[in-house]
Amino acid sequence: MNYNTQDTIVALATPNGSGAIAVIRLSGPDAVKIANSVFKGKDLTKQASHTIHFGTIIDDNLVLDEVLMSLFVAPRSYTRENVVEISCHGSSYIIQSIIKLLIKKGARAAKPGEFTMRAFLNGQFDLSQAEAVADLIASDSKASQQAALQQLRGGYSNELQTLREQLVQFASLVELELDFSEEDVEFANRAQLKQLIFDLTRIIGKLIKSFELGNAVKHGVSTVIAGRPNAGKSTLLNALLNEERAIVSDIAGTTRDTIEEALNINGINFRLIDTAGIREATDAIEQIGVQKTMEKISQSALLLYVFDVQNLSIAELEIDVNSLCKPGLPVIVIANKIDLQQPVDYQSSLPEGVVVITISAKEKTHIDELKQIIYDQAVQGRLNGNETLVTNIRHLEALQKTEQALIKTLEGVDMQVTSDFLAIDIKQALLYLGEITGTVTTDDLLDNIFSKFCIGK
Repeated sequence: MNYNTQDTIVALATPNGSGAIAVIRLSGPDAVKIANSVFKGKDLTKQASHTIHFGTIIDDNLVLDEVLMSLFVAPRSYTRENVVEISCHGSSYIIQSIIKLLIKKGARAAKPGEFTMRAFLNGQFDLSQAEAVADLIASDSKASQQAALQQLRGGYSNELQTLREQLVQFASLVELELDFSEEDVEFANRAQLKQLIFDLTRIIGKLIKSFELGNAVKHGVSTVIAGRPNAGKSTLLNALLNEERAIVSDIAGTTRDTIEEALNINGINFRLIDTAGIREATDAIEQIGVQKTMEKISQSALLLYVFDVQNLSIAELEIDVNSLCKPGLPVIVIANKIDLQQPVDYQSSLPEGVVVITISAKEKTHIDELKQIIYDQAVQGRLNGNETLVTNIRHLEALQKTEQALIKTLEGVDMQVTSDFLAIDIKQALLYLGEITGTVTTDDLLDNIFSKFCIGK
């Protein structure tokens, strides 16, 4: 990616396609000058920042459109450069004609994420906040939107930055000791250094643990509906979605492939996966379906095991649940068809931690209660408006490497290693911390991050 910030870039900032209006964004030193050269109205070069002006876009003597020009004069803009946003009619022809005209007048077509990259390079926000911009655009639930917004406002990067600055100070003192190695002096108080490392590892450990929930918030909770044939899995899927999404039949083995649908509960997206019934397959196609079911269960974050209270004994239920349970996988056992037969006590026969609920998927009895249990099992009281969640795998890996480097530093302090070895370990921790906020970057890293943004952002 070209990091030249001395030219002026242009792109459509709203989605492609016809619409009522579209917004074309210019950013760079000559943004106002270029926009003014095609605008018939007020002289934009003499107008104040954060003002809007009505006029027409002229190509030679041809009027392309009536527009509104929004001015943002540096540094009071998204990119901290001069920015002009042109609101025009949403015709594809008009949009392309205006962009071509602006390029002819000296602008360059922006690359994916180049506006946000300039904002980062110009110090508008750090790298983790820049990545939060992409997450905010892609958010499809209240929880994912709130998580991205929290990170955009600083999130955990502010807290990490404060502690990183303290660690930098200690690193400087340790480096200073190297200049006086022959005199055997200590400028960096080892007890204070240990306390700082304890504080950092506590915060980093909490952030690492938050990734499981953060990843679920960002991408949705993979929730598998499993059970034997004719247990009512497809009926349950339809009841949860409140629509006839899956085919329901009395014939066992109707579902041969997985069916995936999204369900939003209290702002969290759950990716519901209806699977083939678990049994000895009667044909090759059903066998493939059963294999897919087991694969989906192994990849799931939450398992809904459904059984028919009429046709499954407690002993069979116990065998099924024990075979499907795995460490760290929340399991909700759903006793279905209570409209046909009253259930008995199932809880005492099942492993500790497994939640049991009785429902009638056909009559939609206790479906709202089930939704609340699904939400509670996924979130487990860990989600609130002020909590910062790690949702980015790059941040998780950097935090894990930082934690390892800090543990090594702590071991060095306890073993009373010399200042030169201690300085190496601290520098390594600082390197990984800096990768999160962008204090330490490479061109390849920036290319990888910003190339995933949409053009115009």
